[in-house]
Amino acid sequence: MNYIQFLAKVSPLVMGREILIAELAEIGFESFVDTEDGFEAYIQEANFDESNIEQISLLSNEEFEIEYTINKIAQQNWNEQWEKSFDPIFVDEKCMIRAPFHEKPTDNVIDIIIEPKMSFGTGHHETTHLIVSRLLNLDLTDKTVLDMGCGTGILAILAKKRNCGKVLAIDNDEWAYTNSVENCERNNVDIEVVLGDVNQIKSNKFDVIIANINRNILLRDMHFYANALNINGLLLLSGFFSIDKEVLTEEANKLGLTLTFENTKNEWTMLEFVKK
Repeated sequence: MNYIQFLAKVSPLVMGREILIAELAEIGFESFVDTEDGFEAYIQEANFDESNIEQISLLSNEEFEIEYTINKIAQQNWNEQWEKSFDPIFVDEKCMIRAPFHEKPTDNVIDIIIEPKMSFGTGHHETTHLIVSRLLNLDLTDKTVLDMGCGTGILAILAKKRNCGKVLAIDNDEWAYTNSVENCERNNVDIEVVLGDVNQIKSNKFDVIIANINRNILLRDMHFYANALNINGLLLLSGFFSIDKEVLTEEANKLGLTLTFENTKNEWTMLEFVKK
């Protein structure tokens, strides 16, 4: 499976990047990586329609200067690319996310080994970092956990290494599914990884549900998450900008969920809700 990369330089940077990413998310782009002068966005080639790019209003707004290129990224080229730039990550001095070729951390640090391929989940992105940080501060002992849109499986693996019970990880991308399976084996954790969408939740119930996806999918599928939560269960959402907090919170409140925690990093936000 190939991906399409939208590589943009934006000025003014902060507002322009925020608006343009939101518009790209509306047309199906699902992974975003900030750069010094803009960002990279990715979408599966099968879901890409270049005519949609022409309809993005910000590109014709004279108040912004935007340069962009559209590139096809072949799966076999991905590992070579990330190996050139992937540095190990420490989160809250409690967890290290690294590649197999990095040195192992000290014994008192949770060690997660990731080889991401095209799954866009090395932990460098703010949204992954925010949820990792939150999971490190929750008591997950014996909790049942769902990682929805698991990507490389980082969040599911972390939950398992923090002594939770059953973990189900779901992704609708075949490469992400395969990659998560490989990373679970690499980290010696027992996690059920499933290829599919939210319908794969079925009748399962969870104490903690993690969904690090994007605003539109979260809004579309939040009722599935709410239904699958046990009473007093937690829903952790990320993958969106701070400006989306209000609409996501409003939808959560309609479903009987109450905001209990939030955190922000470089305009990206994570929200935690409880089901009472």
